[in-house]
Amino acid sequence: MTPTDGLTHVHSGKVRDLYRTEDGRLIMVASDRMSAFDHILDNPIPDKGRILTAMSVWWFDRLAEVAANHLHSWDDPLIPVAWRGRAIVCEALQMIPVEAVARGYLTGSGLLDYRATGEVCGVPLPAGLVDGDRLPGPIFTPASKAELGAHDENVSYATVAAQVGETTAAELRDVTLRLYTTAADVARERGIILADTKFEFGRTDPDGPLVLGDEVLTPDSSRFWPAGEWEPGHAQASFDKQYVRDWLLSPESGWDRHGGTPPPPLPDDVVAATRARYVEAYERLTGLSFAEWPGGARQA
Repeated sequence: MTPTDGLTHVHSGKVRDLYRTEDGRLIMVASDRMSAFDHILDNPIPDKGRILTAMSVWWFDRLAEVAANHLHSWDDPLIPVAWRGRAIVCEALQMIPVEAVARGYLTGSGLLDYRATGEVCGVPLPAGLVDGDRLPGPIFTPASKAELGAHDENVSYATVAAQVGETTAAELRDVTLRLYTTAADVARERGIILADTKFEFGRTDPDGPLVLGDEVLTPDSSRFWPAGEWEPGHAQASFDKQYVRDWLLSPESGWDRHGGTPPPPLPDDVVAATRARYVEAYERLTGLSFAEWPGGARQA
């Protein structure tokens, strides 16, 4: 018997697989797959799916007063034993085709946009900012939701409004910034800077409220920096997948991102260091021991 017996496969993304149960509920399974630069890498990161699930569950609970979410349960007996700790039972949503990104600091694709135009997603920013600078205030910088293997593109608020309507665009901007502000305050109390993050939203019906879906505030979807090491002017130390991106772009990897070939396998030490960073992000943010997940986690 396999975990998928009695389940209908609905969708697979870069990291997650979605199944429908015989009674119509959904099970979302986070794999150990690692993606970077729109490629799924050859090497899985051990325990990555469990870490992403554990962090999302913790944040869904912390942010429930800011936005409703799709989580029903992470320990429902409906979840096959082989998936325990990496899967959730969740509500089916009609997803909004927008990556709802919030930025409090300038880096990544936002930095590239700023250097080219002085703006990020049409939001003007002060002159003279450098990599890692804190912005005057959090900004909403959406991206298009690309198909698997394609690249999400930063877009303006006006583009989102034209795509999904002014009312939905305004809702997305408002709830995204409220979620980011709340989460950034929580992270700051724990010595971590939440530089930026992305959210995904849907509705249970066309006229219903926005519901937070997918994952939330994980090292895959966010940039987490140790606050004590923050120093604008260069790339920051991090507890997220930026470590993998940096290795792939380094001379050591020998990979040409624009050469048309897939990325090389990650060395064992990069795999181990990536896992360690993900675990540290979970433990520092939640105060819980990852070794205790999924059964009865307690304060570390």
